[in-house]
Amino acid sequence: MSETGELAPRVVPDASEVSQPFWDASREQRLVLQRCDSCNRFVWYPRPFCPGCLRDTLEWTEVSGRGTVHAVSVHHRAPSPEMKDRAPYAVTLVELDEGVRLMSNVVGCNPAEVHVGQRVQATWEALADGRNLLLFEPETGRS
Repeated sequence: MSETGELAPRVVPDASEVSQPFWDASREQRLVLQRCDSCNRFVWYPRPFCPGCLRDTLEWTEVSGRGTVHAVSVHHRAPSPEMKDRAPYAVTLVELDEGVRLMSNVVGCNPAEVHVGQRVQATWEALADGRNLLLFEPETGRS
């Protein structure tokens, strides 16, 4: 941590032409995924065509941001200087209720307590450029 107690800024991921709508929605802390209009499948990671039916009928759709931890690994050593002050941290594979799995971190709890089967919900960490990074936290209640 810095002398002020703040964490080092995260490395800012690059946006591509295909992923730009995801990052645009993150500015409003909205989680959007591509959904195929032809076969109704949700798609993650952003791409120009559906991996199920190979059509290019993908539309960005807002989703719940709720899911279940499918796999977890607690990292005690940081792979980069930007993550040094965050260790230990939980790297998770989260299966969203919409059926896609994505990798992220679970925050807001002791990393050692994150476990497979745990319900989580989306939360956001501000990035320096105005976008927000998708993270997860333990689910506090169902709406």
